[in-house]
Amino acid sequence: MSHQTFVFKKFSINQHKCAHKVGTDGVLIGAWAEVKDAKNILDVGTGTGIIALMMAQKSHAQVDAIDIEKGSYEQAKENVNYCIWAKRIRVYHSTLQDFAKSINKKYDVVITNPPYFVDSSKAPDEERSHARHTDLLPFKELLRGVFSVLNATGKFYIILPTKEALDFKAMAEKEDLHLVKLLRVKTKSTNDIEKRHIMLFKFTKEPLTEETISIENEGRHNYTDEYKKLTGDFYLHF
Repeated sequence: MSHQTFVFKKFSINQHKCAHKVGTDGVLIGAWAEVKDAKNILDVGTGTGIIALMMAQKSHAQVDAIDIEKGSYEQAKENVNYCIWAKRIRVYHSTLQDFAKSINKKYDVVITNPPYFVDSSKAPDEERSHARHTDLLPFKELLRGVFSVLNATGKFYIILPTKEALDFKAMAEKEDLHLVKLLRVKTKSTNDIEKRHIMLFKFTKEPLTEETISIENEGRHNYTDEYKKLTGDFYLHF
């Protein structure tokens, strides 16, 4: 198996064309999102296509996936073509801004593992920089796109580092998009520092439910039972 191929239980991901490789964030949000009853799902910034494939595995929905980077678009399309759900997944080479203007339907679920670096130094490789920074999809533009394509009772899932998550939540609430479920992610069970927030937003206000998950116990690759349970339908060795 090539180091550029990541094998899951029901699909494989090639990633040699992508600036944004398979990582824990994508698997976490894909595993956590509740999409069983969704009919239409949109994956924004699909990268390798991993989240789109996870959505197809978890539901019977039509899954649309978009990415602005040509390499990622081509890679996602290739990965989709080799999966068993290929007839239910469509990949588009597009920005969210252009896609929102062209699409004539609403989605039950919009999900994204977006670029999030705002002020940090950029990678020398342009595609890698686009995959990591918000230049091409600022949070305000992301919210605007979500408002355009999400149906009135739909769900919007996003994963961000803690600081950026708090900033995004404040922006979303000002636009009447409400946080209703939060998963706080810690790298180590012995560490109080939260690495990521995975958030579910809706247009309707609901009581907020919060959970915390730790990825590892002491020792590298000593994964917690809760992490294994969450991702067990996907990771090959869980």
